[in-house]
Amino acid sequence: MPSTTHHTHRRDTPPPRTGSSEAEVLRGFLDYLRTSIAAKVDGAPEPQQARTAAVPSGTNLLGLLNHLTAVERWLFLGDGVPDWPATFQAAPADRVADIVARYRETVERANAVLDVCTDLDAPVPRPRPGRAGPSVRWALTHMIEETGRHAGHADILRELIDGSTGR
Repeated sequence: MPSTTHHTHRRDTPPPRTGSSEAEVLRGFLDYLRTSIAAKVDGAPEPQQARTAAVPSGTNLLGLLNHLTAVERWLFLGDGVPDWPATFQAAPADRVADIVARYRETVERANAVLDVCTDLDAPVPRPRPGRAGPSVRWALTHMIEETGRHAGHADILRELIDGSTGR
């Protein structure tokens, strides 16, 4: 288990205040979680600590954010994913800043798709011929669950790496 060198206690960011529509609430919470996990990974010690597993499953900070990037791209942008387990590993040349930037760029592109979705019951308009996307409501709910779960994993891993806590 990595040793902690110092403790950084960030002030917790409270849940978002959103509009009252279902779409505003779902998008507000998703963006809140996206910001949380990107901040948790951003600035993690390199090179090894951010990609070294501190748990038997092999889970590591860079792999978590790399995986979430793949899920966002699959769900909102229509990208294929031939090997889901492989998404939990970052490429050896990728640095923390590369993974965080790629995630944030993907989130921007996903939000551009969501910005034109006015009906939560309609399918996500993915550029994938012959396969309709899931409903916007389902996609948002799934991404909230997926991002929230992995943000919790990232909280624990980052604290084990360098003692950093908070959202």
